[in-house]
Amino acid sequence: VQLQASGGGLVQAGGSLRLSCAASGSIFSPNTMGWYRQAPGMQRELVASITYSGNTNYADSVKGRFTISRDNAKNTVYLQMSSLKPEDTAVYYCRIWRFTAPGYWGQGTQVTVSS
Repeated sequence: VQLQASGGGLVQAGGSLRLSCAASGSIFSPNTMGWYRQAPGMQRELVASITYSGNTNYADSVKGRFTISRDNAKNTVYLQMSSLKPEDTAVYYCRIWRFTAPGYWGQGTQVTVSS
């Protein structure tokens, strides 16, 4: 399984970005897809996840600002980020997994929010 993330970039505080992550290869189903982020010197943290049936989960720090969605036909997960803050600056990684298995990770995309 390969994951290709895209959509990162530089944005001013208060702005928006949309991340995409497309999975390919021998994709297991059902699965959960999600976005993590890692800021310099910090541990990687879960930002949001979405199950195959569409149940979502968000970190408290992004609730009300970020929206995760997926297109099962395209094996793609999206992260719409709005009202971005400088503290959202990080490398964002997508992941696909099933149950408690480690799953697979994408290569990461940089999001930088300037104040």
